[in-house]
Amino acid sequence: MKAKIRRIDGLALAGVSDSNHWVTMDGPAEFGGFLAGARPMELVLLGVASCAAMDVLSILRKKKTKLSDFAVEVDADRAKEHPQVFTAIRLHYILTGKRIRPADVERSIELTDEKYCGAIAMLKGNVAITHDYEIREPDL
Repeated sequence: MKAKIRRIDGLALAGVSDSNHWVTMDGPAEFGGFLAGARPMELVLLGVASCAAMDVLSILRKKKTKLSDFAVEVDADRAKEHPQVFTAIRLHYILTGKRIRPADVERSIELTDEKYCGAIAMLKGNVAITHDYEIREPDL
């Protein structure tokens, strides 16, 4: 995998990787940014959440689980001192559908955490990563 970052102006950057989709990043105004894009640590958090989400969805599809909606809410704690790394990440999966089996959800999350999600595997040992989930019935 390769990626390239180009400076736009100040701290504003644009990055592209193998998928050829550009992403803008920026910093706070007090450090020379324009607030024109996501901050890098936000992208790390989004990367962890989306990596886990894609794996869980893929596993549930193989289990023939029918979802009418799916979301992951993620929040994290950061160290007070520099480098302000993540110290804890909490993933909250929200699955909506009829007849969703909790055992299937739990196994999908377990496989994601222990085997498939490269982003989680990369951070494990340095960051406390936890998860929970809720199953919702679809609105009529």
